[in-house]
Amino acid sequence: MPRVLLALGSNLGDRGAILETPEAGTDNLAPPQAEYRSTWHSTRPVGGPAGQGEFLNGAVVIETQLPPADLRRELYQIEQRLGRKRAERWAARTLDIDILLYDDLIIAEPDLQIPHPRMSFRPFVLAPAVEIVPTFGHPALGVTIGALWHHLQHGEDLVVICGGLADDRQRLREDLLCQ
Repeated sequence: MPRVLLALGSNLGDRGAILETPEAGTDNLAPPQAEYRSTWHSTRPVGGPAGQGEFLNGAVVIETQLPPADLRRELYQIEQRLGRKRAERWAARTLDIDILLYDDLIIAEPDLQIPHPRMSFRPFVLAPAVEIVPTFGHPALGVTIGALWHHLQHGEDLVVICGGLADDRQRLREDLLCQ
């Protein structure tokens, strides 16, 4: 059965209670073994509107027979049932559940990207994930979660530009160097 790494977060309401509710996915979707769920990490919001409260973030590994798109729909429904409103990108929310990895699949569709496109440089995602699955591989980057976390903590500050047209990458590189 496919193994899926999920990121969970909440910064509205009783964050801990929301994340602990079976409907949030920590009981209904995850195996019962404790090593499949991280501890909760309190973090400042990144991006989005000013004035948001701190998040509680964590990670969970589930096994599912749902195909990725169906799982995404199910997770959105769970978020909505627990009060999530999607009015503004990166706004405060009762519950956010993101698919980080789905086995070794790489999916690049407009409404579904796996691995999660920003997971490799977000401490609030990697810190909980490395607690439970440091040896999980990132199929697009060819490194483990543990290696990503180590690099984030100890590596040089670099920007890697992948994909797109060569002229666009070069223009972006020049724009970044001028700032």
